[in-house]
Amino acid sequence: MDLNRRHLLGASVAGAAGALAMPRDALAASLGRDITQYGVRPGSADDQTKSLQRAIDEAARAQVPLVLPPGIYRTGPLSLQNGTQLIGVRGATKLVYTGGPSLLLGEGCGHITLSGLTLDGGSIPLPPRRGLIHLLGGRAVEITDCEITNSGGNGIWIEQVAGDISGNIFSGIAATALVSFDALGLIVSRNTIIGTSDNGIEILRTAIGDDGTLVADNRIENIKAGPGGSGQYGNAINAFRASNVIVRGNRIRNCDYSAVRGNSASNIQITGNSVSEVREVALYAEFAFEGAVIANNTVDGAALGVSVCNFNEGGRIAVVQGNIIRNLLPKRPAGTAPDDDGGIGIYVEADASVTGNVIENAPAFGIVAGWGKYLRDVSITGNVIRNAFAGIGVSVAAGAGAALVNNNMIAETPRGAVVGLDHAHVVTADLTADGAQHYAQVMVGSNAVRR
Repeated sequence: MDLNRRHLLGASVAGAAGALAMPRDALAASLGRDITQYGVRPGSADDQTKSLQRAIDEAARAQVPLVLPPGIYRTGPLSLQNGTQLIGVRGATKLVYTGGPSLLLGEGCGHITLSGLTLDGGSIPLPPRRGLIHLLGGRAVEITDCEITNSGGNGIWIEQVAGDISGNIFSGIAATALVSFDALGLIVSRNTIIGTSDNGIEILRTAIGDDGTLVADNRIENIKAGPGGSGQYGNAINAFRASNVIVRGNRIRNCDYSAVRGNSASNIQITGNSVSEVREVALYAEFAFEGAVIANNTVDGAALGVSVCNFNEGGRIAVVQGNIIRNLLPKRPAGTAPDDDGGIGIYVEADASVTGNVIENAPAFGIVAGWGKYLRDVSITGNVIRNAFAGIGVSVAAGAGAALVNNNMIAETPRGAVVGLDHAHVVTADLTADGAQHYAQVMVGSNAVRR
C-alpha cells in the first residue's frame, strides 16, 4: 500500500469532516462519558440520585459531555455545575422525578447544555416559583430537543440567564411552561407547549428595563387560567416590564385570555403570529409602555382582536398594521372589569397609526379610538371593515384629543360607518352622512361606505 503524505492528509480531512457531520447526540457520545461507568443503571427501579450526581460532577470537572443511554432513571434533585452537558437520546432517555424542590438545579453556572432528555415530574407538586428545571444565573445556556412533562409546578424557571431554549416539548404543566426573569439575552424558539394551567411563556423583569428576548416560531395550545384572575393567567405569551421583546411567527390556539400580552413592555414587536380561539384580547399592549408594533398577524376568534390601551398609565405610541381580524366574540371572560367590552376588532388610545387592517364579523365595533378623555393623535386610514354593528367609533367626550379617519372601506355597519362615543356609548349619528354633526378634533375624510 502506498501510504504517501497526500493519502494521509486526505484520510485526516475525511475523518474530521465525518465527525463534524455527525448528529449532535452521536458526536457527544463519541466524545463524552457513558453514565453507566459511574454505576448508574438504565431501567433500574432504584433511586439513582447519588450516582447521577457523582457522574454530573466528574464530567463537568473534566469538561466533557455526560451521555445517558436509553432507559428510565429515577432521581431526586440534581445540581448542575458550570459546563455541565447532559446528552440523552430523544424520546428514549427519561429522568423520572422522585421529589424535592426541582429536578435539575443550577446556580451561578454557565455553559450548561441539556439535550435529548425527557423529564417527567410525575405531577409531584413543586414549591412556588420553582421549575422542574431551575437555573439562577448563567450565560451560554442551551436547553434543546427535550421533553418536559407532568410538572407539578413550572416547566422551566430561569433568572438572569442568557442562552437558547429551543425545540422542546412541554405537556401537562401545572403552572407555566417557561418563566424567565431578567434575561440577559434569550432565544425561545420552536417549542411546542400543550396544556398549562397558568401561562405558556412568561418574559418578566423585576423592574421595567431592557430585555430583548426573542420568542419565535413556537406552537402554544390549550392554556388555562387555572388560578382565575382578570388576565394574569391564561395567556400564551406574557411580557411584563420587559422592553424590546420580539414575538413573531408563533401559532397560538385555545387560550382562556390572550395570545400575546405585553404589560408595561415598551418597544414590543408582535408580528406574523397566527391566533385562533382566544377568549379575551388576542394581542395586547397595556399599561406603562412606549412603543408597540402589532403587524401582519391573523386573529380568528377573540373577544377583542388588538388592544393598545392605558394612556392614563402612560401607554402610548403604536403601529397596528396589516392584521386580519375576524369572528369576534361579544363578551370577555368572567372576572374582567365590567366596563371592558368585547366584539371589537382594534382598540387604540394615543399616538397611534392604524392602517391596512381587515376586520370582519365584529359584534360591536370594527375599530375604536379613545376612552373618554383618553384619546390623542390617532390616525385610522386604509382599513377594510365588514359586518360590524358600527364601523369606527371615536371618542368625542370632553377633553378627548384628535383623530383622523380617512380612506377606509366600511360595509354592512347598521349603526353607522363612523360614530362618536362617550366612553362605551354611541352619542352621535353616522359622522359620514350628509349633514352630520361636526367635531373639530375628529377629521372624517373620504371613506368608502356601503350601507
